[in-house]
Amino acid sequence: MSLRIALSDDHPVVRAGVRALLETASGLNEDWKVVAEAANADELLNLLAETQLDLLITDFSMPGSRAGDGLTLIGMIRRRYPDLPVIVLTMISNVPVLRAIADAGVRGLLDKAAAATELPNVVRSVMQGREYYGEALRGVLEGSGGEREEHLALSPRETEVLRLFVAGNSVSEIAAKLHRSKQTISRQKTDAMDKLGLKNDLEIYDYARSMGLVS
Repeated sequence: MSLRIALSDDHPVVRAGVRALLETASGLNEDWKVVAEAANADELLNLLAETQLDLLITDFSMPGSRAGDGLTLIGMIRRRYPDLPVIVLTMISNVPVLRAIADAGVRGLLDKAAAATELPNVVRSVMQGREYYGEALRGVLEGSGGEREEHLALSPRETEVLRLFVAGNSVSEIAAKLHRSKQTISRQKTDAMDKLGLKNDLEIYDYARSMGLVS
């Protein structure tokens, strides 16, 4: 199985580690080549437009790009390149966000901590047309009963707004990235705070970090 793979992650050490892992896993009957790398969403969209690929392996949270990251980026990739298999590597453990990623049409979803043991199997399964969720994330998605009820009540859009806000984006910047009005973003932020019983931005930061909304 010959594969042309692109890697996208804002941490060069992570990209180097994943590249080495893929090259090591490539065996006699497999020829896996990392042909392109990106450090943010803008670079990723540029390389996708210019490079012929068989597979994309990307981080979920890559702040600082004009194009936005997270669900916005994944949705854009799925619309522009519907036939390109996508595997998402993430440190996020937030149940609604993980479910939203899975529902966005990615073929594989894996905790970064499990990449060393599971990534080759994810690649093989995805390229054979099967979906693959890492063992740890399957446990989170299937066993979410321990999460706080108010946490589970957040919609994917509300959780995405909080994630981007905690990553340092203003309401105006979030609106531009998600292609919604500032009024809509402000309302979704307020609705999320009301559901969670949060009174100010500091409590949002504390909550988001404790619940894994940021990697």
